Amino acid sequence: MKPVAIFRHYPTEGPGYFATYLERHRIAWKLIRIDAGDPVPADPTEFSGLAFMGGPMSVNDDLPWIPPALDLIRAAVERDIPVLGHCLGGQLMAKALGGKVTRAPHKEIGWGEVTRAANATAEEWFWGLPQTFTSFHWHGETFSIPDGATHVLSSALCPHQGFVVGNSIGLQCHVEMTEALVRTWCETGRGEIEASRSSPGVQPPEVIQQDLEARVRELNRVADAVYGRWTRGLQG
Repeated sequence: MKPVAIFRHYPTEGPGYFATYLERHRIAWKLIRIDAGDPVPADPTEFSGLAFMGGPMSVNDDLPWIPPALDLIRAAVERDIPVLGHCLGGQLMAKALGGKVTRAPHKEIGWGEVTRAANATAEEWFWGLPQTFTSFHWHGETFSIPDGATHVLSSALCPHQGFVVGNSIGLQCHVEMTEALVRTWCETGRGEIEASRSSPGVQPPEVIQQDLEARVRELNRVADAVYGRWTRGLQG
């Protein structure tokens, strides 16, 4: 099988548990380091699937790699090559498919409940999980649901937490977190957390890191469900 392409947009926002999942299931992957100047591939058929990770930039920024990334996402979805978006990655997917990315009413940083929608698509992608579960968040923008996509996930402060189109899923929340990633983000993002303390969705670093091992273990269960459904669509 051809490898999964994983797009890293910022040095501290790598694939995390997603890479662990792929390796456990013996699925090859290739890291494309946008942050280090790697070019965006033009042909999605080189890969069995595409996964876009997070990043502190906006998809509305004038960055040279964003237009070719949007083109690549559109080409992949047209060919039903699975695309997976985490936070910024989900926003890239939404914009590529005709949605809009705007400033969120409330910034979310830390742990918070999300609820899957009452439809068959959400049931399929989050099979075996409770209707409401806890995920990790770190975002100040939000996407609209593109035409033709199915809304599958929401939270109290961010109604659009996930959408599905074919074998592709865009997420606003971060299901890829590991203990190491959470600790790193809490350290490097202290300034952003402090500046955003007025938001009801922002938690201080010491709260984010409470019971971290157990929280990440539960998040891995969520990721297993999502990644399990996503990898079923991988193309040889």
